[in-house]
Amino acid sequence: MVYFTKAARHQIRGLAFSTIAWIMCSASMGLPQWRIWYLEEPVVSYPSMAFVGMWRACICHHADNSSHLRVCHHYSYRDTLVPLDIRVAQHLLLISCILGLIGTACAVFSLQQVYTERPQKNNNSNPFVFSAVLNAIASSFIFLAVMCNYFSVSGKEGIVFLPSFQMPLFPYAQRAGSAMGVASIAAIFFLLSAIIFISYCPTSEREMLPDV
Repeated sequence: MVYFTKAARHQIRGLAFSTIAWIMCSASMGLPQWRIWYLEEPVVSYPSMAFVGMWRACICHHADNSSHLRVCHHYSYRDTLVPLDIRVAQHLLLISCILGLIGTACAVFSLQQVYTERPQKNNNSNPFVFSAVLNAIASSFIFLAVMCNYFSVSGKEGIVFLPSFQMPLFPYAQRAGSAMGVASIAAIFFLLSAIIFISYCPTSEREMLPDV
């Protein structure tokens, strides 16, 4: 028999927030638009714009007056060209994705318990508390990664790329890219799911049960 469908609907929303947040966090790591570099007027075969991401940098060349050619170079945290702030953000985002995935899986298991098991009178534990803690930590780590990138952009920091990248040490101008927005939304959704999960009250659930 299914119990508590009305009260558990909020936790279903929390699960939805957590799932969307994990997808957006994973997607943001693969996007190169964490930093958008504007370079000086291009000369022959020289790029005019570049995207600097967590795992790759993409250089946009003008093919003609109406199209662009994008060339991407991949790197990892082992490469010496990657600055410290990107290394830190890489680890923070990876850990956030892992914690978010575990938290979402735990939320699914907790929902299964709530829907299929009748709680005992002396059981006041919140089955969603572990998911809430993991999602809150994931949200904090994503915010830290976003702030690391933001301060690097606002500080106009450069990157020593390999000569094959055909990019200068410092851009003419730079700004934060759309990947930061995706990561920020993921952090907000993780935080919302944590708040929903932690607000679950088993006592109110038992009050909804008919006396036998």
